[in-house]
Amino acid sequence: MSVEIQGILSEIIFRNEANGYIVGVLDTEEKPVTIVGYMPMMNQGENLAVQGKWIQHPVYGEQLEIVSYRQVVPNTIEGIENYLASGVIKGIGAKTAKKIVEQFGKDALDVIQYSPHMLMKIEGIGQAKANMIAEAFQEQRELREVMLFLQLFGVTPNYAVKIYKRYGDEAVGRIKENPYRLADDIIGIGFKMADTIAKRMGIDPQSPYRVMCGIKYMLGQYSLEGHTYIQREELVESTAKMLEVHRNLVEDGITNLALNYDIQLENLEGEIVVFGMPYYYAELYVCKKLIELGQGEIDRLTDGLTAEIDAIEKNSGIELAENQRAAIEAACKNGVLVITGGPGTGKTTTINSIIKIFENQNLTMALAAPTGRAAKRMSEATGREAKTIHRLLEYSFGEDDAAMGFTKNEEEPLPVDVVIIDEMSMVDILLMKALMKAITLGTRVILVGDVDQLPSVGPGNVLKDIIDSQIIPVVKLDQIFRQAQESMIIVNAHRINKGHYPYINSKDKDFYFITKKSQEQIAQTIKDLCKERLPKYNNFDPIKDIQVLTPMKKGQVGMYQMNNELQQILNPPHISKEEKEMKDKRFRVGDKVMQMKNNYNLKWKKLEDGIEGEGVFNGDFGYIQEIDHEEREMVVLFDEEKLVKYDFAQLEELELAYCITIHKSQGSEFPVVVMPVCWGPPMLLTRNLLYTAVTRAKELVVLVGMESNLKEMVNNNRIIRRNSGLGTRLKRFLTENLIEF
Repeated sequence: MSVEIQGILSEIIFRNEANGYIVGVLDTEEKPVTIVGYMPMMNQGENLAVQGKWIQHPVYGEQLEIVSYRQVVPNTIEGIENYLASGVIKGIGAKTAKKIVEQFGKDALDVIQYSPHMLMKIEGIGQAKANMIAEAFQEQRELREVMLFLQLFGVTPNYAVKIYKRYGDEAVGRIKENPYRLADDIIGIGFKMADTIAKRMGIDPQSPYRVMCGIKYMLGQYSLEGHTYIQREELVESTAKMLEVHRNLVEDGITNLALNYDIQLENLEGEIVVFGMPYYYAELYVCKKLIELGQGEIDRLTDGLTAEIDAIEKNSGIELAENQRAAIEAACKNGVLVITGGPGTGKTTTINSIIKIFENQNLTMALAAPTGRAAKRMSEATGREAKTIHRLLEYSFGEDDAAMGFTKNEEEPLPVDVVIIDEMSMVDILLMKALMKAITLGTRVILVGDVDQLPSVGPGNVLKDIIDSQIIPVVKLDQIFRQAQESMIIVNAHRINKGHYPYINSKDKDFYFITKKSQEQIAQTIKDLCKERLPKYNNFDPIKDIQVLTPMKKGQVGMYQMNNELQQILNPPHISKEEKEMKDKRFRVGDKVMQMKNNYNLKWKKLEDGIEGEGVFNGDFGYIQEIDHEEREMVVLFDEEKLVKYDFAQLEELELAYCITIHKSQGSEFPVVVMPVCWGPPMLLTRNLLYTAVTRAKELVVLVGMESNLKEMVNNNRIIRRNSGLGTRLKRFLTENLIEF
């Protein structure tokens, strides 16, 4: 039930400067009230009327969660002085506030707003300071006007501040003219929010603004599925259906957007398709740069190469397969090379041999991978520093999200002779463009990955497109080495990849299947495996060593429910363990968590030596060490050495990680993988999803479910088609010897 109370903001206990979230005390006529919510630019001493609902905090008791608020301008001498003394207006402190009120009385606020030059009557206030005070007062007034206007349409104060920063005092006028511009200009406000605002404002549902915004929204939805473009006819049909308008309006909207260069129409393999401009330009650039790098002048390093490879074999005590030697030779001869292969085929040995040869030639190198986990694995495998691609390119931040970008680019390229990228299947087209922009002609580029794994989360199919184009040299490693043949995990990964049913339950091996019929039985068996059976089997740590991977997020064996149930049995509530509840999840000291997005500003400190640094990456695993309700922060330990403090407002970046999706596991390895195998949508339960899950395990795989479902996954070689034009562009160059711009 919503209530409204009025009072003076007497204390701000906590403030998040980034988004305006506060915890404060509102002194009302009856009693002080603790208020929580988004109230940007509010300061102590402000007279407020707030609307909200009562909530019960487990530690701090009753609080009012703010839904909306407004400033109540004080109308008494005391109230005006308190307001000015609060620090709400830059340039006015307690002493100056007292002088202003003594001079102008109840007219003080009118003087500041309409006649700021009169402030110079007060000692210590000159022309510059009077102007500063007037500007600060005006900004406060304008922002509050924008907030009050936007509150009518359900816009939160957090977004209201972003809107005001973007449009200034023109915000109300611009939104009234075209509320759909918010979807383009304000990060976080998409079509649906803009459409809701527009409907409340009475905008015509057939407005050209609405149709064009809806078209761009649908293009964005297709990009979330991995597509860089969509067929024009499909876009017309899907947009008209979503907007409930005639297709002619959508066709006109597509034409207008294309004329304004907001989208790109192109004839691709005989059909008209529609690109979002970022993906269109990214494909063009990547195609052009790959060809330039591949055809550029390089030192081929062929003199004495055979003898050098022989020496590496002798010194390392290894025997390279024919394809491994071919990969090493190709790396020395070509500007761009792709090395692909499944588990146990010697990709790491091949890369290490290439690195040694380049080091013997005194060539400088940069090693990178798409995620922090993958980069860490690459470092461990090569004995050299490897970074995330974002870190390599020096991802930087501005005042807001829109100002993010890479420091390394065409103006400031990577100062190295060789760039080696691992886990290339995870690289999308926009990240590939950023990487290509930072590489100069003459630099060797070696792309390594398993093309049979799941494609990137972001749009594009970069590794597969490059391989299929046949314009870039590719070496496929396909020989499974003797030591790898001892592992059923590796043997079965290759069998699955070829469409053969895996060997299961061989004695003293590492690949097991437990038959259970219902999802309830599957879930219970997985919990038993994690809590008791696997720890007893080989002393596996139930939290650190065992990872449950699932194809889906929802359902009885989906990520959300499995996490909640595994948390209850592996890290149950205890009086000594602090907790923090957030929406539909609860964090507890001792929990395993995963970072869900790259955050290059999060600071960490090493346990051992106190060295400090920045950056926690998408896919990083950590363990909650401390939850401090008074300081409103949570401490997480990553990589068993780096402590990171999260403000409570940042906890949306974390998820419980007892169970994660197979998609989210890419680039990671775990001692033990446990996976439910049950019925699901055929488009989700595919062979390459199973292959990706199995190849995440180092020591043991346990599948739980029905063998019929396992066979269905193996037989389901349904590769969901991704609309990606990179391969077509590369092939076009091969056949026509041209690049289109």
